[in-house]
Amino acid sequence: MARTLVLWLLGLVAVCAVHGIFMDRLASKKLCADDDCVYAISLARAQEDYNAPDCRFINISKGQQIYVYSKLVRENAAGEFWAGSVYSDSQDEMGIVGYFPSNLVKEQHVYQEATKEVPTTAVDFFCE
Repeated sequence: MARTLVLWLLGLVAVCAVHGIFMDRLASKKLCADDDCVYAISLARAQEDYNAPDCRFINISKGQQIYVYSKLVRENAAGEFWAGSVYSDSQDEMGIVGYFPSNLVKEQHVYQEATKEVPTTAVDFFCE
């Protein structure tokens, strides 16, 4: 019985490692420019470095530019987080979308207002 349980747990770990894991939600709603949150809202510049605490977030360095795609609606005592991707000439960084604290960046250019309130889903907080 113990052997079966160990094999089952190892199988579960392998499935999660290959397919990712759903993390805790940071908010139940987000503000976007469109219903699918695919259009950039703004371009922001990092005012200081930020090291991502887990895979939902992105690392940013002071001075980097970030395309902002959505802004989580603040709930309870949670901080305000935005979702975006680092603008970079390096393809390794560009295209990875993740969250970061909004107070660490300053918006440089607003492309369109984030007026669409969209519910978040489990996929918004999925980590590979």
